[in-house]
Amino acid sequence: MSGGALILLALALPIAGAILLSIVGRHQLLREATSLIVSMALCATVAALVPDVMAGGRPAISLFEFAPGLAFAFEVEPLGMLFALLASFLWIVTTLYTIGYMRANGGPHQTRFHVCFSIALACAVGVAFAGNMLTLFFFYEALTLSTYPLVTHSGTEEARRGGRRYLAILLSTSIMLLLLAIIWTWVETGTLDFRPGGILMGTVSEPVMALLLVLYIFGVGKAALMPFHGWLPAAMVAPAPVSALLHAVAVVKAGVFTVMKIVLYIFGLDAVRDFASGDWLLYVAGATILIASLIALRQDNLKRRLAYSTISQLAYVVLGAAMANAHAVMGASMHIAMHGFAKITLFFCAGAIFTAARKTEISQLNGIGRQMPITMGAFAIGSLALIGLPPFAGAWSKYYLVLGTLDEGSYALLAVLLASSLLNALYFLPIVVRAFFPTGGAPVPAASGIAEAPTLLLIAISITALGSIALFAYPQFLFNLLRPLVGL
Repeated sequence: MSGGALILLALALPIAGAILLSIVGRHQLLREATSLIVSMALCATVAALVPDVMAGGRPAISLFEFAPGLAFAFEVEPLGMLFALLASFLWIVTTLYTIGYMRANGGPHQTRFHVCFSIALACAVGVAFAGNMLTLFFFYEALTLSTYPLVTHSGTEEARRGGRRYLAILLSTSIMLLLLAIIWTWVETGTLDFRPGGILMGTVSEPVMALLLVLYIFGVGKAALMPFHGWLPAAMVAPAPVSALLHAVAVVKAGVFTVMKIVLYIFGLDAVRDFASGDWLLYVAGATILIASLIALRQDNLKRRLAYSTISQLAYVVLGAAMANAHAVMGASMHIAMHGFAKITLFFCAGAIFTAARKTEISQLNGIGRQMPITMGAFAIGSLALIGLPPFAGAWSKYYLVLGTLDEGSYALLAVLLASSLLNALYFLPIVVRAFFPTGGAPVPAASGIAEAPTLLLIAISITALGSIALFAYPQFLFNLLRPLVGL
């Protein structure tokens, strides 16, 4: 099968899955089997594109053209390959987790839940394989709309309020800022294609380029840079599988992925690195890393602490893109995958704790590691990965980011990364210590013996936790895939 055909198949499979799910949705086993089969088929289809991309190929297909230089087209390059692989593989694991979670917790509208999940993955693949900013924008917006019913799934007033904030921030930033930047770029350059080295260099003045950078970066609200981050904690009212989707599989990853594509292929690394008007992005990313970490320290609700951790961790990717040197871009790109595995593990664990023990607050977790050793052991692995300690995945991405700060000659940025890792330890490790080694007069669960979450949840948690170790042990695949981006 040709590369173009595989791209179309990867886009069509989740849509076909959504249609099938809407037909068989009333039959639980058929609904669950359909979700699993489609997710595995999507992952296999995406994986079939890997050899061509690794060999230097760029599978592509153009469906139609609106105007000269304005086509609805797809092209697979290394960064898009990474995002599509991450999203499609983690969809399988998330589907397993969702089946177990919904069986244990019940709830209405489960068919709608699975349908929207499937559509969201189609949108994520569309973002990953987009050949230009027009195509990317279409799927970026569709991803926002398809995930709104998931955020508001519980139907409570709190969920509806969180959903309204979710839509308000993401739609307003993308329509008022990102769309304006895209139109302006097309008017100035006559194209929106993703080209190595960028399309703006040499075509617009430095003041225009500076303004476009502001519009693009803050227009990508899904990247959750401050001050456009409020939608992310608000969306934590959603069920645990949705939180996992938001933070690790599709939504926020689509945000930082879009930032990387803009820097690499719209502006170009040389332009971002060499023109002084872009230095503000370093400051915004660094401030987001530290401020979000400090806010995370104050959160007792487990999912809210994880949400602010995500805001901080996403800013690592933006920081790497803003430094625009080879090591920094490699670290930022690798962090998309490594954060994905670590953070989805933590949200899976949060959902397992709720399912098995009905606890949502960190202050309630004293001694819970004795009842849920697998869950809390996986939580410890995910935490250490995000701190950046070997032998866990985050160590490699932070290593390359540190090299990027040294290449930049900025000890201030190095200090930001080191301070952030310390803050990561301060808001993650006490949770693990509290779970396994409760001290003082804190109450310890009265229940004796093991009381883990259902088996499907544990399987999903174990897969992603082991993935965080595997990415540390075998980083060469990621390095070889991403090397063409930066020439290392």
